[in-house]
Amino acid sequence: MSEKNPTRRDFVETAAKSALAAALVPAGFPMIVPRHVLGGPGYQAPSDTLNIAIVGFGGMGSGNANVLAQAENLVAICDVDLGFADRNVSDKEKEKNRDGTLRPEGAKLRAQFDKAAKYRDFREMLDKQKDIDAVLVATPDHNHAVVAKAAMQLGKHVYVQKPLTTTVHEARTLAQMARDNPKIVTQMGNQGHSGDGTRNVVEWIQAGVIGPVREVHVWTNRPIWPQGVPRPTAPAQQVAAGSSFGNGWNSRSISNAIASAMSAGGSPMPDGMRWDLYVGGNSEDIPYHPVYHPFNWRGWTNFGVGALGDMGAHLIDQPYWALGLTQPVSIEATSTPWGTMPLPPLEAGGRMRSTPICYPQAMLVHYEFPARGKQPPVKLSWYDGGLQPPRPDVLPDDIEMVREGGVIFIGDKGILMHETYGNNPRIWPESLMEKAKAVPKTLPRITVSHEFNWAAACKGQGKASSPFEYAAGLTETMVLGIVALRAGQGKKILYDGAAANVTNVAAVNQYLTREYRTGWAV
Repeated sequence: MSEKNPTRRDFVETAAKSALAAALVPAGFPMIVPRHVLGGPGYQAPSDTLNIAIVGFGGMGSGNANVLAQAENLVAICDVDLGFADRNVSDKEKEKNRDGTLRPEGAKLRAQFDKAAKYRDFREMLDKQKDIDAVLVATPDHNHAVVAKAAMQLGKHVYVQKPLTTTVHEARTLAQMARDNPKIVTQMGNQGHSGDGTRNVVEWIQAGVIGPVREVHVWTNRPIWPQGVPRPTAPAQQVAAGSSFGNGWNSRSISNAIASAMSAGGSPMPDGMRWDLYVGGNSEDIPYHPVYHPFNWRGWTNFGVGALGDMGAHLIDQPYWALGLTQPVSIEATSTPWGTMPLPPLEAGGRMRSTPICYPQAMLVHYEFPARGKQPPVKLSWYDGGLQPPRPDVLPDDIEMVREGGVIFIGDKGILMHETYGNNPRIWPESLMEKAKAVPKTLPRITVSHEFNWAAACKGQGKASSPFEYAAGLTETMVLGIVALRAGQGKKILYDGAAANVTNVAAVNQYLTREYRTGWAV
């Protein structure tokens, strides 16, 4: 850690004016600036700050950095598109308070960003920059484990955006590294885990307010990015003039037309962008296209884990924690069509083939979890793409199942429903809600942001809220839904969590890991 104290000029003039911008975290989350930022008469600042490197300075990376920049020291910024990173900072400089005045946080972030060393290759950064204490990873999902592993091998604390990893193998690798290196402080970026709403849910469920829980339903309106579409192709493919169905406008030809249209609508790569580093650990070369960067990468199998990977950490988190779940014993998935890419026939004159490259627009996943002690087995169902579960009979007609997303626990005595991140938990029948209010608060409340919680833990002040010890298991459950979908529509797979092995369809085990480019393996 740096031996230089944070100065009053650095911190008081910015962060002391207000708590950090509410836009940095979901509504309902605490956002309290650490005491040492505020200073004050008779108060002596701590003797050090945390030297942090940010790898991936896009949407979430710049948001996380904006929080940490108010109290910690950003010593390095690594992004394959530094021009985009700079624009993110400029956008935050323009953010205003309700009275029209500029928020001070953006100016602080700009100062920290400008002084930080800049890199495009995280490997070069880790090799050259010896003053890094901790690394925050907010790249597209496919490089999370690659960067986190490299940082942990050097003894750096790590904060990794959700999903922690893209595969079961990666999740288990990072979990083992965390166990082997207990002095390394780890955190996954599922900020709802630090919220009061989530902690209320856990306490109420574990106190038995709604009775034993045998059924849980989880839903989200995501994706809000492209899914179920083909990969851009060139040259343009022509639609057939006719077919046995009357014309050439069948689903395949329309898919080809969409792929061609996206190719025609492409644009040059941003100046200075290192696309090879963006592709990262992928075993295949993917040509640059703006449909991937920025933001829209999440729906493509090479880069993301779809809606389940994005929102599962914010929605499956609460039942996973509250019910003490480990790994499911069976998983079954079904969906709308995948987005595909054509493949040549296996032999001359043979049928054209295709391979899935873009997650479906909507999917359902049904998990079965075993009994845990006196707790009964649990069936958990996931719905995305705007699909929702049926309304429980006990839910009053005037209560909305929020379209954005939520969770319903079905207990023997009643139901508990909450929104995304664990926000706004409520219980029906209403008589049980009164009992819930009397449940003691047995879990510690996190009074700072998820990022500050991690930074404090790195300095020996408390514990990280969502360490890899917990987050890796949650991530494994999430990505097993994708494994089941790859197994085939409606095909139930049986899973041995102790051995991390699909027992009834051996071929499906290939999806528990992935192929890597040479030098990038996890």
